Order: sequence, then C-alpha cells, then structure tokens
Amino acid sequence: MRHTDEEDERLRLIRRYVTPDRRYLKVGGVLLGMSGRDRAKFMKKLSRAAGEISPRELGVLLDGGWRERKTAAWLIAVAGRTDFRERLGELLLASEGPYAGQAYCVALATFGTSADVAPLVAYLDCYLPRLDLYYDQPAALGALLLLDAKLGADHAARFLAPNGLWQQWIDGPPGKDRDAPDSYGEFIGQLCAFADEAAKHCSARRLGVTAATDG
Repeated sequence: MRHTDEEDERLRLIRRYVTPDRRYLKVGGVLLGMSGRDRAKFMKKLSRAAGEISPRELGVLLDGGWRERKTAAWLIAVAGRTDFRERLGELLLASEGPYAGQAYCVALATFGTSADVAPLVAYLDCYLPRLDLYYDQPAALGALLLLDAKLGADHAARFLAPNGLWQQWIDGPPGKDRDAPDSYGEFIGQLCAFADEAAKHCSARRLGVTAATDG
C-alpha cells in the first residue's frame, strides 16, 4: 500500500508540475525561440509552479526520470532553492540519464556563487577525459564560464588551455560541435536570464501572498 501511495503521489506531481503544456520539453533551448506572448505566458506559469512546489515534492521529482528531474531543476533555479545545490551536483556527476544535465547546470549557474563552481569543475574533470562520451560537457563549461564572469574568477582556464582537456575532448571521437567555448557561456547565460526573470515574478507573487495573508 505504501508503494502505491508513493507512486500515486509521484504521478500527481508529474501531472501538476511536469506535463502541463509539455513543460518538461520547453524548459531549455526551446524557451529562446518563444514569441513574446508565449514566453510571458510560460514564464508566469513556471513562476507560479516554482513558488507552489514544496522542497519534499521537489525531492520526489528528483528521484524520478529525466522529465521530472529536468523540470524540478528548473523549478529549483527559479525559486532560488540553493539548499538543493549538493543534490544537483550529485545528479550531474552521476549522469544517470539524458536530457536533465543541462538543467542542473542552469540551476547552478543561476545560484551564481563560488559554492556552485565545485560541482561543475568536478563534472568536467570526470567527463572531459572521456573522449567517447558526449554528455553535458558543453553545458557544464558554459555554466562555469558564466560563473567565472560573475565572480571575477578563472576556473575554466585550465580546461581551455592549449591542448588541454577541452581541446582533447573536442578532438576525440565521436564528432563534436566545434563552437567557440564562449558561445556555450552565452547560451547558458540566456537560459539563466530567463530563470532570473521568472524568479522575480516568483518573488513578487510570494510577497503578494504574504501581504494578503498579513492583511
């Protein structure tokens, strides 16, 4: 019975937070191609969901499949729930499934502190030497470059050194995109800008609810 109850809750959370308007597909690069009206509508709903979901419910989603994890990571980013930093870092490093890694990187970059550097560095140290794996190395590097820019740091330098780990990974099989590293930072930066804008709506909504409650 307990297992059934847990499964029922998981399905309820998926229906409420993951699948509406195919949210799990739209959080990511698709956002950048949205029209103004669609973008505003999507942002409003995402902000509302980020403000409503509880930490425990986020934990349930992070225990699920890639759709749940990807969506949860975006909700975490928008809500600024830095208490999930360690968990996101663990999931990123484990790379147990596809599609969600970029969302973890966006969340870490959105948090924007020196504590968010370590999970990205650990990931790159682990997966750049794996020349045969094309996982989330570009997203992790982009997030690290963005954090470097925010923090006035240079953690990405050793990866980008001539004949360094990044170049070795790019040159290794299978064939990989050869975009300039800065382009990955710009891409993650655009996603983080969306998350930051959504976060403002989320905060404003929370303040409105608090004011209404106090009144």
